[in-house]
Formats: sequence, structure tokens, C-alpha cells
Amino acid sequence: MDFKLEVPTNLEYFGSLVQSDAHFPLLEAVASLAQDEYPELDIQEVLGHVDQLGNRLKKRLPADAGALQKLRLLNKFFFDEHGFGGNLNNYYDPDNSYLHVMLRTRRGIPISLAVLWLELAQTIGLNAQGVGFPGHFLVKVRLPHPNEGQVVIDPFTGESLSKEELSERLVPLHAESGLLREGHVSDELLKHYLRAATPREIVVRMLRNLEEVYTSHQDPERLMLVKQRLMVLLPSVDEQDGGQGKA
Repeated sequence: MDFKLEVPTNLEYFGSLVQSDAHFPLLEAVASLAQDEYPELDIQEVLGHVDQLGNRLKKRLPADAGALQKLRLLNKFFFDEHGFGGNLNNYYDPDNSYLHVMLRTRRGIPISLAVLWLELAQTIGLNAQGVGFPGHFLVKVRLPHPNEGQVVIDPFTGESLSKEELSERLVPLHAESGLLREGHVSDELLKHYLRAATPREIVVRMLRNLEEVYTSHQDPERLMLVKQRLMVLLPSVDEQDGGQGKA
């Protein structure tokens, strides 16, 4: 009897990762986005690299470290010691969305940086989530007592953003909408924009970013590959719907 091992295509592999919201491996799904451009990419090697970073970070933590201490150590480890940050020189390079490239160059866009930062945050037990903020993806951390509160961070710069700074970023979006009160964003509206993004929404947004890049580059072949992934990711949603772009 002739047994043949059927190797899944890149799209089939991606589909197997994103079929369930209950068990959605965000980091692996994000790493797999690069396979269309880098077909020989070893995803497990990429995940192993991230695991190594996480293990190094955990070894730095005191046994009694609280959430605020963990957050400070993570930011020092990520932004200062390893130098992760935004690619200011070539913001629209598609490589900014590819995890394995970002691990090498230490440069990315807000959402790709956020995915890696979130993985490390969860590794050390921080209550961290992504935020699909308009035009610029953010991350947030919920701190328990005695430092109870929410910290919102720009993964592009490592900067912690105040309520006032977040509101200022939203004012241009609603300047003519009538939703502003005396020119200010209400707490209710700000809370809406700071809701946690689901893993599926994060991957949709990453694909929308690539869709915009390849549209501007007039690259129909790569654009079609991105659209195929979006159709797998959002099978019951109209192709024009399902997640805003921008990093």
C-alpha cells in the first residue's frame, strides 16, 4: 500500500490555526503570515526564538515581583536592552509585519511589535491585551492592588500614554461628528476605543495593513495572497468588512 504524506499548503496551515476562537494561537498565526513571502520559513524555529526571549526575561524576575515591577522590567528588556521599536525609516516595508524579520532587525510597526510584547507580557503573568486604537495599535495592562489601574502603552515607542494624550489622538477623528463635548472626548467614547482586541481582530488588522501596502505597491500577486488569507480568516464576513487597517 502506498502511503503519501500530504503536506498542507501555507493557506491550509493558516486555516488550521485560525478555525477556532476558543483556541487561537495568535503568535503562531502571526508568524505564519510571512510564509507567502518566505515559503521556506520554519515557524517552529521562530516560536522557539520567542520562547528563548521569554525564558531570559523570566530569569530576570525576582520571585516576589509584583505586576508593576514586571511591567517596568518588561519594558526595559524589550525597548531598552533589546532595542525593539518602530521602523521610522521604512514604515511601509511589508517586512515590518513579519515576525521572524522583526526578531532579527528589532524594527516593526505598532501591531507587530505589540504581538511580541504581549507574548512576553503573558509569559511573566501580566494581564495584558492589545487595543485596536484607530490608526495606531496599542497595548494595555491591568494592574492589581496596590497599584490598581490601567496602563496604556504605545508599542512603537514604549511610551505610556495618559488619558489626555489618548483623547487628543481621537479628537481629529470626531472633530465633525458631534460626539465631542466642548471639544473633548468623553470617558465613554474613550473606553469604547480602548476595548481589548481579539486575536482574530489582531490578525485581520495585520492583513489589512499588508493589503494597503501591496495595493499601493501595485502588486496584484501578493495582494491576492493576502485576500485569500482574509477570506479564510473571515469566511462569513463580506470581504470589505472585518477590521480596520493602519498599524
